[in-house]
Amino acid sequence: MGARTPSRPGRILGVVALLLVAVVVAVFVWPRLWTALPVAGATTQPDTRAGNTLMVSSPAEVAFARGAIGQLALVDAPGTAADYRRAAFGDAWTDTDGNGCNQRDDVLQRDAVPSAPHSVGRQGSCDHDVLSGTWVDPYSGASITLTDAKEPRQAESVQIDHIVALSVAWRYGARSWTAEQRLQFANDLRDLVASGGGSNQAKGGADAAQWQPIIPAQCGYAVRYITVKAAYALPTDRAEKQALTRMLATCP
Repeated sequence: MGARTPSRPGRILGVVALLLVAVVVAVFVWPRLWTALPVAGATTQPDTRAGNTLMVSSPAEVAFARGAIGQLALVDAPGTAADYRRAAFGDAWTDTDGNGCNQRDDVLQRDAVPSAPHSVGRQGSCDHDVLSGTWVDPYSGASITLTDAKEPRQAESVQIDHIVALSVAWRYGARSWTAEQRLQFANDLRDLVASGGGSNQAKGGADAAQWQPIIPAQCGYAVRYITVKAAYALPTDRAEKQALTRMLATCP
């Protein structure tokens, strides 16, 4: 006797079941698989360290920040930076320290994990054009390894962040600075850190009251943030000061 052909209702139920499976995969499974796919040549994994070592502050740096926060001028929260222009801070990664390398390469070399494989080359007058290495995102604690730092998709995995964002500086007074002062601020190594692309995008132009890193990194973040604001006599407002004070409380 031949195999029985499924009835029409049975065939319809089978098609519906397949469609339901497809929907579940499309909605719940595929997005997770897609976001988990690594950029070719770049690997990301959890790291238990509190950001990179640059964001781990010494007792002297913590003491300075705790004193400096009380010296920052307190102003009303500034409005939105509708008139902010990145171009007002000059060309990105200008070699303001005159060492032959742009500030991006300076930061990448400085913040690379020293114990991990790391390679640099020469490009023009720059003797440390960064080609590969491993970085720890100081905001999330993730370790990111690039095998080719010049490949665009890999390069996006490690970005250079302004700890005090340029638009934040603009809102708190940089709009009245000279072009030279803004150029210096935008390329000041004290305000620059190599971070994960996702963290950098999430932080964006937020100030310290609007965005904070993971708790283990908050001490170093607050110390650097306050240090930069103090160096440029940038004021703060009540909400930002409260947030910075809370983060300083996480310091040893």
